[in-house]
Amino acid sequence: MSEAELLPILLVPDKRLRAKARPVGPADADAVRDLAPRMLASMYKAPGIGLAAPQVGELLRMFVVDLQKDEQPAPMVLVNPEIVAVSEELAMREEGCLSLPGQYAEVERPARVKLRYQDLTGAKREIEADGLLATCLQHEYDHLDGVLFVDHLSVLKRNMILRKLAKDLKLKQREAM
Repeated sequence: MSEAELLPILLVPDKRLRAKARPVGPADADAVRDLAPRMLASMYKAPGIGLAAPQVGELLRMFVVDLQKDEQPAPMVLVNPEIVAVSEELAMREEGCLSLPGQYAEVERPARVKLRYQDLTGAKREIEADGLLATCLQHEYDHLDGVLFVDHLSVLKRNMILRKLAKDLKLKQREAM
């Protein structure tokens, strides 16, 4: 995929990251089929393991993930996902986000999750996940509702991360001049 086809990933504090995405409808089918490979390419280039449409400025309820087990690509495109079950058991895992580059924190989420979604053909699918995939699915799902991983942290931790990000981005801008 050429550089021109890659999508710019929005960074905090872009307001579009806080917007609630709308469901994908039949009229969006062509746009979604065009968007999915570009989202995957942009995610791989970043590099990341998940990317939600709002992170590239598209307020559609869809995201892509790929944990690349054994270095083999295994991309998934989830359209109109809905969480249908979560475990009572919680798990802590370090999270980062392509919209908050270089920022990481331990986040507690349900250890297991079950999602219903549509694939690119419109077929209804279901996935049950635990471990890193469960965390990734919940993280990307949050983006569809304008929620960032830092929103799961204490106010103090969240503010520290957001201040550090703002400082890092200012420094990068100065270096680019």
